[in-house]
Amino acid sequence: MSVYVSSSMTKHHGLGFWSGVVELLAAWRFRYRTRHELAQWSERDLHDLGLSRSDIAAEIDKPFWRG
Repeated sequence: MSVYVSSSMTKHHGLGFWSGVVELLAAWRFRYRTRHELAQWSERDLHDLGLSRSDIAAEIDKPFWRG
């Protein structure tokens, strides 16, 4: 049994793969930037949100690939 795969089918799959990679990299970059920004917040900023420095430290200590 032979299966015919057109070039448009393989290109579509390839684009989906690369689209997923781009989305993943964007999510990682967003996490890295927001965690870096959190590290810069003052005690007052944290208090206003009901967060402690230890809450933020736990988030900042995560690697960028962990949500």
